[in-house]
Amino acid sequence: MKIPMHEGPKIVNQIAVSKGSRCLRSKPLVNAMTVDVEDYFQVEAFAKRISRASWDDIPSRVEANVEALLNLFAANGVNATFFTLGWIAERHPEMVRRIAVAGHELASHGYDHKRVDCLTPIEFKDDVLRSKAILEEITGKMVLGYRAPTFSIGPKTPWAHEVLDEVGYLYSSSIYPIRHDLYGNADAPRAPFRPTSGPLWEFPLSTRRICGRNFPCSGGGYFRLFPYWFSRQNLYRVNVADKLPCIFYTHPWEIDSAQPRVTELSFRSRFRHYTNLHLMTERLQHLTRELRWGRMVDVFADWIKPPTGFQGTPTRKRPASAPLSEPA
Repeated sequence: MKIPMHEGPKIVNQIAVSKGSRCLRSKPLVNAMTVDVEDYFQVEAFAKRISRASWDDIPSRVEANVEALLNLFAANGVNATFFTLGWIAERHPEMVRRIAVAGHELASHGYDHKRVDCLTPIEFKDDVLRSKAILEEITGKMVLGYRAPTFSIGPKTPWAHEVLDEVGYLYSSSIYPIRHDLYGNADAPRAPFRPTSGPLWEFPLSTRRICGRNFPCSGGGYFRLFPYWFSRQNLYRVNVADKLPCIFYTHPWEIDSAQPRVTELSFRSRFRHYTNLHLMTERLQHLTRELRWGRMVDVFADWIKPPTGFQGTPTRKRPASAPLSEPA
């Protein structure tokens, strides 16, 4: 069913609640665990200090950090979606293959972390085709999903979803319906919606509605800045109150407290990037044990409807030491 954008929030929430309610009656919702695979020096906050031309001269830390995440997920019975830069995949193809062999989903994060709102439609099409082709050549598997760098699809890029639809993506998770100085579209739907007349779905990052405003609870820097119990409870409340799966995201560099410090940053950039890096591994251990997690393509299978032949999630038993619990 085509959902007009001006009717999206009302209609889609009805659809999502209906589908989610059936899941809640039988068992807790499965949420989507996602990783944005980029190196520490490629983040938007460092763009004015570290040029793309210098990236190849900087020692990479992404492979060791991804390996640590793979081990953490394996220990806790979690399958995830890895939104991976084409630039990274070209330089670390064996790492990308290990992600796929471990049963995780590979999806596109663009080629080299250029913001969508800094590209023309033609440049964006080239970017998403290039990254998709790189990942598919390395893994031999279809790439169905896309996430815009810095959640940069919004009111300034009304053509972006049409381009993704045109080149063969089935879903995007690129909109964060919050207010933020670097990204966000607070007026966007909070639940899955179809932004075009084609098969493409947009799965917005998770927010909790508090006092009439959308409050971020999808991970990233907010997961490091707020107390763990607060983030965990917000995720749980999205499951219960909205009857929607949550989408959580992290980056490989967020578990790397030993990464080099970039100098001459603003206080805001330093605070956002470096605060509580040393706590992330322990927090992810708790989170992956206390809630149910899966790949985007599986969590949202009723929406995406993967094509025939797409490889499903291999059976992975949850460790007995990882009970599901309701927050107090």
